[in-house]
Amino acid sequence: MEALHIIGEEHQSLAAILHAVRFMLKEVAAGKLASDLPLFQAMVHYLDAYAEKRHHPKEDLLFRRLPQRTAEGAEALVKLGQQHAAAPQRMAALEQALAAYVADAGRFNEFAAAFETYAEFYREHMLLEEEVVLPLLRSHLTPADWTELDQAFRAEMAAKSGKDGNEENFSALFSRLVDCAPAPIGFGPRPFGN
Repeated sequence: MEALHIIGEEHQSLAAILHAVRFMLKEVAAGKLASDLPLFQAMVHYLDAYAEKRHHPKEDLLFRRLPQRTAEGAEALVKLGQQHAAAPQRMAALEQALAAYVADAGRFNEFAAAFETYAEFYREHMLLEEEVVLPLLRSHLTPADWTELDQAFRAEMAAKSGKDGNEENFSALFSRLVDCAPAPIGFGPRPFGN
């Protein structure tokens, strides 16, 4: 069940980024923190490139196996499939709000509202996975299923680790984001630079 462990770790990383951005937006709104636009851009990029484009395909690999073993969770799987498919539109709305804020500091509230909508969606999305689908996977998949899925996850992660320079190294990016985010959620504040 290494695949479930990987999904759990990824959910923790994604939740940390969501929490960090929410915290920073509240601090900026309260006048306690200067807005670090490159850091916001990097965090939104992480959510798009990692959560939507790397994490969801792994979940889809897992979720496709469940209907082969049980009819339970069918409604949740349909809803999650629709949510995964809607990722480009969801990210486009967030990226447009961020671009508008980068171009005009007076549009901070629009970006903050767009991010809150995204974060609340993502929280509900992960809860549906963790409270409904992941327990069903634990209950119904066979040892052979887990062996196959674990192997597929390891292969995907090795191929896309970023260590060969052909893919983005999300582990390193996550570390940089934490390094720049303000305390108590990170080690900064430090300006995020490329």
